[in-house]
Amino acid sequence: MKKFFVIILILSFAASGGIIPPVFAAPYEGHIEATDTKKQEQNKIFTNEVKKIDSDNEINLVVSQVLAGTTSIEGDEFFAEVSQDVLAGSGVLLPKGTVAHGSIRNIVNPKRMNRDGYIELSFDYLITPDGREIPIEGDMTSRLSAAKSVARTAGEGIVHTAVGGVYGAVAAIELAGIEGAVLSNGYTVIGGAAIGGVIALGLSLFRKGKDVLISPGDEIRVKIRSAEKIPVMTFESVRQEEISYDGLDVSINDIYLEKDPFDNLNTITLDLVIKNHSGKDFSAFDIAMINDLHNSYNPSIFSDYKNSLAMKTIKNGENISGVLSFAVDNPARQHWLVFYDRRTHSPLAKISIDNAKKDLNITDITKKKKKKRK
Repeated sequence: MKKFFVIILILSFAASGGIIPPVFAAPYEGHIEATDTKKQEQNKIFTNEVKKIDSDNEINLVVSQVLAGTTSIEGDEFFAEVSQDVLAGSGVLLPKGTVAHGSIRNIVNPKRMNRDGYIELSFDYLITPDGREIPIEGDMTSRLSAAKSVARTAGEGIVHTAVGGVYGAVAAIELAGIEGAVLSNGYTVIGGAAIGGVIALGLSLFRKGKDVLISPGDEIRVKIRSAEKIPVMTFESVRQEEISYDGLDVSINDIYLEKDPFDNLNTITLDLVIKNHSGKDFSAFDIAMINDLHNSYNPSIFSDYKNSLAMKTIKNGENISGVLSFAVDNPARQHWLVFYDRRTHSPLAKISIDNAKKDLNITDITKKKKKKRK
């Protein structure tokens, strides 16, 4: 009887053009199970290696909020980001952008004798861009070593003494006059200089040092004392997303950091070769640099004027080389060079600066020296 009802059910589905439930359908040969797909995706993300963060190394982090001795208190939580890929084996152990959770362990206020305040930080876990949470034990201090602190204080004391001596000598000449200085064989000047030096040195010894201040964007170096073993990611999996546009070929040949007109080391300069056969023209108004916080920066007009592309139009059918500079808030963040559609202002091409650094084997653009172009 049961077989009869099953046959009737199948015939009714066939007659109505319905689909036979999967339970009655024969399995496809060579199909990929969901677990197989997951394994393939993991293979693209991770290598077969499992490593620990080397306790001998320090991790560079960029702080995302203000940490100040005057406003922060012990126990305050904060977050920072890994500013450089941490490499291990044949891949990346911690990709740039990994978030570190920390707290303030200790704050010491500035003291007499020109001794600066300092702050001690602790870190307890990391969160990678793909959502993995990694327990760690790490710490960082802004305190100078005893030798450096004493040397700096002594050095500043000498400077203050010298300055005080000059003022003392000038004061002695004004009070005793040149004739008095001559008659006393210069002892009035020497005495005035000595008194001025003692006063200045005393003031420097009683002056308090500077308060500790870590601002958003400041880079700190954290010592990892212990961490769990974690899988190593492939280089390809940590590359930043890019957008290409047909006919627009942008090659970055070099990246370096320069000072802006106000002496701030915040200007990222790109040495470019652009082949434009896209059917569109691009001016400086159609080009920008954006970061991972969606802040946008226009080309700077203060870069190398002779070779700068900031004042030129990159016309369709033109092959051109030159430099573009962008004064950014924080050079350590992730950045992209973006070409926009002039009419809709939608991004047409998006080139990752971090990908270009990897391709050029640039680990620190602050150490790059500007090359002279011929």
